[in-house]
Amino acid sequence: MPPAPGMLLAVLALLAALAYLTATTRLRRRGDTWPGWRDACFAAGCAVLACASLGPLPGGPFTAHMAQHLALAMIAPVLVVLARPLTLLLRVLPARPRRALLTVAHSAFATVLVFPPLAALLDLGGLWLLYRTPLFAATHQPLVHAAVHVHVVASGLLFTFAVCQLDPMRRRWGLAWRATALLGAGAAHAVLAKSLYATPPPGTGFTTTDLHHGAQLMYYGGDVVELAIAVVLAVQWYVSTGRVRSHEQRRAGKVTATAVAGGPR
Repeated sequence: MPPAPGMLLAVLALLAALAYLTATTRLRRRGDTWPGWRDACFAAGCAVLACASLGPLPGGPFTAHMAQHLALAMIAPVLVVLARPLTLLLRVLPARPRRALLTVAHSAFATVLVFPPLAALLDLGGLWLLYRTPLFAATHQPLVHAAVHVHVVASGLLFTFAVCQLDPMRRRWGLAWRATALLGAGAAHAVLAKSLYATPPPGTGFTTTDLHHGAQLMYYGGDVVELAIAVVLAVQWYVSTGRVRSHEQRRAGKVTATAVAGGPR
């Protein structure tokens, strides 16, 4: 019998955590620095993926499903992206695989795919398709269930990666693009949660209490994760502003020193 999608995803998450920690150990042994909190973030993200995949999670059927969605599509991606896995790969891979990875990361396809509004559309569009069409009622079928799992995890990672942009890419989109995408995705997520509070997904028969708890979890849990991503953007804005100010101060200092040196003696 083939492994269940949840078990397969849990095994892949644990293998990814093991590979990441092995790579950072190798990096430090050769004298390179790598913050320990990134190890903790990646390991925590993989643990969230594994636990949410294996379940069962507490609450009624729809509440448990929504907790799983929140963990797989939002919490785990933030933790994984904060660990900068692409940067780590570029630092530990041999020359030839590193060049191949850079070619993919800097390709036109990857550049378009991580355009923040497009990543938000792929992420939130999939959720609206899942909950506002008969697709959710069909997730009892193994293949549909597995496809939904893959899409939820992949689109969550893509959106978080595109908005945070912590790893090196060919085109770095400005804060305005990324903040707008985050705000738009947050609004679409909130509207979807409110609509689920009022009306269940087509073809389902959850109890009212279960439906309300699941929708509230989606609404408030999504807010918390989106706030965490907003903090990442705020820190980037603060750091970039500080660099510009320091550069201007150094330039002003050089101009003043030149003027004093060239003045009347």
